[in-house]
Amino acid sequence: MTPTSRRTHLVLPAAAAALALSGAVLSAAPAQASGTVPVPPRPAATLQPGASQAELQERIQGSGAALKNGEATPPAAQPEAGATAGAPSPSGTVDPKIIGGKDATIAEAPWMVQLHYYDDKGTADTSDDEGYFCGGTLVAPAKVLTAAHCVYGLDWAANGAVLGGTAQLPDGGDLHGGRVAGVWRQWVNPTYRPSTISGGDLAVLTLTDALPYKTLQPASSSDTASYANGTPATVYGWGRTSSTSDDISPTLQKATVPMRSDAACTGYWGSDFVPGQMACAGYPASGQDEGTVSPCNGDSGGPLVVNGRIAGVVSWGVTDCVATGAYGVYAKTSSYAGEVNARIDDSDLDFDGLADLFARTSGGDAFEYYSLGDRWPYLADRVSLGDWSGLSLVRQADLNRDFYQDYLYRAPDGVLYDFAFNGDDRYESIRIGGGWNAMKDIRVPGDLSGDALPDLVAKDKDGVLWLYPGKGNGLFGTRVRIGGGWSAYTITGKGDYNRDGKADLLARDGSGVLWLYPGTGKASPALGTRIKVGGGWSVYNAFATAGDVTGDGRPDLLARDTSGVLWLYKGTGSAGTATFKTRIKVGGGWGAFNLFG
Repeated sequence: MTPTSRRTHLVLPAAAAALALSGAVLSAAPAQASGTVPVPPRPAATLQPGASQAELQERIQGSGAALKNGEATPPAAQPEAGATAGAPSPSGTVDPKIIGGKDATIAEAPWMVQLHYYDDKGTADTSDDEGYFCGGTLVAPAKVLTAAHCVYGLDWAANGAVLGGTAQLPDGGDLHGGRVAGVWRQWVNPTYRPSTISGGDLAVLTLTDALPYKTLQPASSSDTASYANGTPATVYGWGRTSSTSDDISPTLQKATVPMRSDAACTGYWGSDFVPGQMACAGYPASGQDEGTVSPCNGDSGGPLVVNGRIAGVVSWGVTDCVATGAYGVYAKTSSYAGEVNARIDDSDLDFDGLADLFARTSGGDAFEYYSLGDRWPYLADRVSLGDWSGLSLVRQADLNRDFYQDYLYRAPDGVLYDFAFNGDDRYESIRIGGGWNAMKDIRVPGDLSGDALPDLVAKDKDGVLWLYPGKGNGLFGTRVRIGGGWSAYTITGKGDYNRDGKADLLARDGSGVLWLYPGTGKASPALGTRIKVGGGWSVYNAFATAGDVTGDGRPDLLARDTSGVLWLYKGTGSAGTATFKTRIKVGGGWGAFNLFG
């Protein structure tokens, strides 16, 4: 089979789509009665996008039929490593793909999901139908990490379904207690090369619904212990359980395998194995099913778990999975932690995968500015949100990781609220607590504590900086003291600026020097030794940090100077003086705003 070339546009929620196309104004709430707590105007009802449950069930059944016919390998994974597109492999040995495993329960792997793809091409003829299957890992309630070769060349929004919460494959319309979601958006690692299965075989699917299951996180970029030779690892999947049958397993399988040095895989695979991009694991295959423990076809996209983290994603291996001496090959997640995490925690207001910006004028008029990606003027025409006067602070962040952006706002009486989508048809305010007027600044830089949930950082009037670990439901846990002496600093930042897979903080001191405080991935100490970005930042009187505005997987910084000009500093993924590229002028007139998200 060949990859489908037919693509449909991603479906936005009805309200968002109408606004994006027409620039219409969101309906404002009635004027607040005197003395009442002002709340943001309620956005128009947000509808779940994508396919109906009946359509998703049809896709699963179509994928199931392909599985029974032994035609479930994703088409982009069929080229052999080292081969050119459309040409046979010189060696004929490499094939993407648990032989030798045992049953696993969904209770021990609640983050495992099944990826079903089915496209009937809109014809009654079944000979042109396409059906594929892969595994994946829920890394956030609405985000799935899988292999790029499972996604490349396919339109998952139009033809895909993701099933979680069950260890069994569907049987007709029986999902065995699982829950199915559609795919809203797909991201394929831009360095991935399908002709060689190199460049980081990783992809992230954004779902139409948040799934209510535990998540599992990729390894951090600083993790080397997980890849040490001999370290125990566990691979999960529903793939083939025999080299002599194309049937995949009806129940989830797992196998424990040792991590291997790069040299082991290079010795067997030669130049097809690329150290740094790929991880090596397993025992040398025995040449037959007996004595072989290996992932196989159908396991693609599933996780290789080490020390409670995803160290690799099943990528490729030998044809039929048991050739003597062969090792399994995985996409090395630690090498792409920055790119993947940027897709998991974004600040996307219009559902296109780019970080957008909230801004409010001194008169109280609030607007959303949508990113254009990596092209000037970077922020598109604004959309009005109505009157947001009376609020002393607004921050945008997806606090519950459901892919709908929340608004964190502070009322005049010092009560902090999370204004979040309720998962059905409207936004609702969740009371976080009172006493927040004692804080001179509040930021939501991302996950500083290392639990994959967005945290809050606040600076009090005495110059003490505090970390409030997020609970993933709009609320926060017991605060942890970061340190004192921050009175002269302006804090800002959102995301992983040095590309180590951990969220960082930016801070400008009283002399105008900007510093990068790298996150440690734990609550205490939350920040590492600061790194100087550069001087001369006193010319700016406001910073806006929505995240990755340009869409390159690296967080950016927006800064407004005293004349009202807004500048974009594109992130590079490096620390120190190279943290940002030369600034680019976005435009003037931004002095009208007194509050940014």
